[in-house]
Formats: sequence, C-alpha cells, structure tokens
Amino acid sequence: LNTADMDAETTTNTEPMAEEEEPLFSNLDLFLFSLIVGLVIYWFMSLSIICFPFCNQGKNIIVFYGSQTGTAEEFANRLSKDAQRYGMKGMAADPEEYDMGEMARLSEIENSLAIFCMATYGEGDPTDNAQDMYDWLQENDDEDLSGLNYTVFALGNKTYEHYNAMGKYVDKRLEELGAKRIFDLGLGDDDGNLEEDFISWREQFWPAVCEHFGVEALGDDSSIRQYELKEHTDINMNKVYSGEIGRLKSFEVQKPPFDSKNPFLAPVTLNRKLNKGGDRHLMHLELDITGSKIRYESGDHVAVFPTNDSALVNKLGQILGVDLDVVISLNNLDEESNKKHPFPCPTTYRTALTHYLDITHPPRTNVLYELAQYASDPKDQENMRKMASSSPEGKALYQSWVLEASRNILAILEDMPSLKPPVDHLCELLPRLQARYYSIASSSKVHPNSIHICAVVVEYQTKTGRTNKGVATNWLKNKLVTDNGHKSTVPMYIRKSQFRLPFKATNPVIMVGPGTGIAPFMGFIQERGWLKEQGKEVGETVMYFGCRHKNEDYIYQEELEEAEKNQVLTQLNVAFSRDQEQKVYVQHILKKNKENIWKLIHSENAHIYVCGDARNMAKDVQTALYEIAEELGSMTRTQATDYIKKLMTKGRYSQDVWS
Repeated sequence: LNTADMDAETTTNTEPMAEEEEPLFSNLDLFLFSLIVGLVIYWFMSLSIICFPFCNQGKNIIVFYGSQTGTAEEFANRLSKDAQRYGMKGMAADPEEYDMGEMARLSEIENSLAIFCMATYGEGDPTDNAQDMYDWLQENDDEDLSGLNYTVFALGNKTYEHYNAMGKYVDKRLEELGAKRIFDLGLGDDDGNLEEDFISWREQFWPAVCEHFGVEALGDDSSIRQYELKEHTDINMNKVYSGEIGRLKSFEVQKPPFDSKNPFLAPVTLNRKLNKGGDRHLMHLELDITGSKIRYESGDHVAVFPTNDSALVNKLGQILGVDLDVVISLNNLDEESNKKHPFPCPTTYRTALTHYLDITHPPRTNVLYELAQYASDPKDQENMRKMASSSPEGKALYQSWVLEASRNILAILEDMPSLKPPVDHLCELLPRLQARYYSIASSSKVHPNSIHICAVVVEYQTKTGRTNKGVATNWLKNKLVTDNGHKSTVPMYIRKSQFRLPFKATNPVIMVGPGTGIAPFMGFIQERGWLKEQGKEVGETVMYFGCRHKNEDYIYQEELEEAEKNQVLTQLNVAFSRDQEQKVYVQHILKKNKENIWKLIHSENAHIYVCGDARNMAKDVQTALYEIAEELGSMTRTQATDYIKKLMTKGRYSQDVWS
C-alpha cells in the first residue's frame, strides 16, 4: 500500500487539515497491522496446540498410528485406553496432525513414552497419514531424540515382499537418532492372526513398561468408557450428519479438492456384468468425474466409501430393541482430546450403523471383553472373557468360534441370546467402516472424465450356515445407473500409486493379471493404444491373463482381442485353468514362453507388472521368473533371486497385489 498517495487523497478536499501534522499511519495501515499481528499470534497458538498437546494436557503416553485401513488406529486407541489401567494418561495421535520436530519435547514429561503402531502399505510404503512423518525421519539426520522412550508395533502381511517394512524402519531409525527402545519391536502378520500377535505383544509390553517406570497396574480390569451418550430430543435436522465423511452437508454442496476427508459423489454411468456364466458375479462400473477437477493416471487406485446392508442394520436394531432413528452424540469424556466423537456427531444410530461403523467383520477381542459384562448368562460372560485372554484355550476358542466361523457382531448377538449390550456402548466399540480401494481399469488419456472399476462380488457360506456378503462389492453391484429415477452416486477419491507405465514408451511391458487382476492393465492397454495413435513409437506390449473357463469368465475378451488385432497388444496369452484335466495358470504359460520372456527382460529392458492375488499367484509368478533366469541366464538360484530383486529395486518389476 502506498501511504503517501492515500494521505494525499484524504487531504486535498479539506484545507484546514493542511496545517495539522500528518499521522505516520493511516487507519487502514493500523487495521492491517493489527490483523497481521493477530494472525501471527493465532498461528503460534494453534501451532503450539498442534505441536505438543501432550505437554499441555498432562498426557505421558502418546500412541502414533500409521493406518490405511483403520486397524493400526484401532490398536493405538486400545493402547492409549490401556494406559489408564496403569495410572498413566494416554492419547492416540495421527502423525499427520503433529509437528514431528517437537517429538523430542516428550522427554520433558516424567515417565513419558511414544508408541508407534505402524502399518505398511503397498510395496513397503508408509500409509498416507504417515508419509510426512516418514519424510521427516529420513531427512533429519541431526535430530537428537536421546531423551525419548519408544516402542513400535508393526502391522503387515507375510505374503508381501516388504513384510512390515515401515514398522521396522521406524524402530531402527528412532534408535539411530538416539531414542531409547524400552520394549522389542512387535511384528503383526495379517496373513496369520494379527489380533493374536497384537495381544501376545501387548501382554508382555505393559509389564515391561511398569518395570521401566516403576509403576504398578491399578488392578482395575473393569470396562472404561471413552464417550458419554447425549440424546437430542429437539434438534434442527440440518445440523445432523446423514453419512458425510467430513464436513456437514458436504454431499449436498460439493467443493474441491476431493480427498479421503472430502469425497466426490460420482454418478454411475455404467454397471454391467462381465462374465457370461458360472456362479460368480464379475462387474464393470464407470464413474463420472466431470467437473470435479479430479486427475488420475493409469495404475492409480480409486477409493470408495460403501454403506452397510440396511437389512443387517435393521436386524441389529431389532435384536438390541432400540429405535434406530434417535438422534445422538457420543462425546469424549476427555474434553482435551483432539477426537471429540468416534464418528461424525450428532447423527442417528441408523446412520452410524449404516455409514460409519464396521458391522460385518468379526469383532476383535477387546470388543468381546468390554461387552462381556452385558451377558446375563455367567457361562457366556466367562467365554467372552476367555476369548479376550491370552491363554491358549482362549485363543483357540476365539479362532474357531469367531474367526473361522466368520461371526460378525450380529451373529454373535444371535448366538448368545443372553448378551444385551446398550447400543451406545456397542457403537463406541465397533471400528470405523473403511474406504475400499480398487485398481482403476481405465486410462485418463482416453477417459479423462471417467473412472472404471472391475471387481468380483464377494459372497460365501459360513460354518454356521449364514451367507456373508462383502460390504463394498454388494453395494457396488446394486448401484444401478438410475435408481427410482435418481442417479446412483458413489463417494470416491483417488489414491496415487507407484504402479506406473515406463517413462519411455519404447520399453516393452509384460503384464500378468489373472481374474480381476486385469484391472490396471485395461488402463495400460488403453494408454499404449493412445500413444500409438499419437504416432509415438511403442515397445512390445505383452499380456498374460488367466480365468477358469473360456466360455464363462474370460472378462474383457472382446477388448483384448481387438487390442491384439490392432497390434496394441503384441502378444495375448490366456490360461484357462479349468478347461482341461490339468490346471493351467499364468505362471505355466510364462514358463512355456521362457525364451521370449528372458529376451524381453534381459536384452530389451522390459518392465514387468503383476496384479492380483498375493498369497499364491504373485509368489508363483516370481518363482517362475527365478527359474527362467536360472535356466536361460545360467545362474544359481541365489543369483537368479538377486537378479529379479534388483529389477524390483530399479522399478522394473512392480506389483499391485492383495491377499
């Protein structure tokens, strides 16, 4: 602002003022100065709240979680709640919301401890919310954390190449920066029994903490409520959440940018069944993102927020004997906590059980433990507490009665008629319903305003004779283009991935994707075709697809054969596993074409992509490649393994797999 010009304007019309001494600052200057000072003070105050709330709130145990699907967050909440049983004050914390540079300040608090519950995502990557923390740990070599006490529990899955990479990294890196590990790194394996791994670790962890700090358990094993119920009898319904993830009314007034806290409601423009026969339902959906400013690339994931089946929700209401349309809030008893409610409040029980809570997964042991008090039959109480214990008998009972029988909370309530928990306590204990991720089956070069999903509907019989249905796939199956004259919409956002076509279009690509693992390759094929149309030179594009029967579930057959005819696909290899006596899978045809595969990889710099089942297929494909390298590269098995692993580190072997 030019103050001289402003003063000139204010003095030209009034002669007498010329005699007066000009003020150094005009009113506008003073106003702007006050505003800036106010903003600076506000910024520092908010920063101090964000940076070290544990200092202000008398907390001495902070449990950071790196969570993609909610499990690590759940474990963090359980550990922070445990702290109360040892006379300590704990809090669960999302590292995304804190300045990690302030972590060293924890040492100023007596008996302080930082616990890290860290999940690994994708190819050994941090979860979205732990990315900033990971970057901070990597970049700050001169950070001194010598006064910090810490421990790490890692969540992973042994079927993946980079098992628990993030937890192992955090554990090692904190030690390098001078922090003191007070209990061994815990390794949780979701391919085995993650809950059991966590309980076993936790059973030994707390006694070690007590010994380290010289404190004793209070001997109080009773249930500790975190939230209190408030029923709203007279409330304006415009202030009540009806399924929004973040901002109230965000589904009515949509504002970009769209992300996990602000999903976009994408209209469904196509929903078709892909398979011609068989007892499964494979489907292709197209979501319209016109006007959303959403950008995506081939290989990215689309996250969708599903809702629970209304029949399940109604049954829960009936068995608990509650009016699901009562408007409630669950308010945190710890007023200083950042987490005011377990899910958006105020809302109704119906909305909470439909949109916000996971009612279909078998409940974890802590839920059974806390609900046991509400069983009127002492035998039921005893069994529920036993399943939550670390005794071999209790673990075996939980494994068989809950996990192997796939009993969700409704099945447990039905099979234990004496169990009648208050619905508000049940809502406090159930985990949040999470977004589901799908590999995008389209290219933005060809479909800039549309995102394609390819999925198989999950439905199976349990050992108790019930039919369990996958939440997201059954919800997507019922997303018809128009539903009673209304457009069907799907709340979604994009998650960026490392699964990318080579930067140089001339590099050959080998794609291995049986079943719905073909999804990202539909995008890759579209993109390579588009590049060819642009007159670019495109390397060999080789597809290995597999399904059960040619006449039943050969999905995208027309598109694939058309791409082969147009020479976008230079090779199309399909394994029909059950069309002959001997089962034939993708790894078998890879081995059959070993000379071509080896030439592309070893001499022509090909990039390999594998998508689909991690437990069997991805491992078998990797083994087949070891064998090809061994035989045609004249290597020992150790050399062949190193050769393939090097391709991974160079970004020439990428996997998008799930178990």
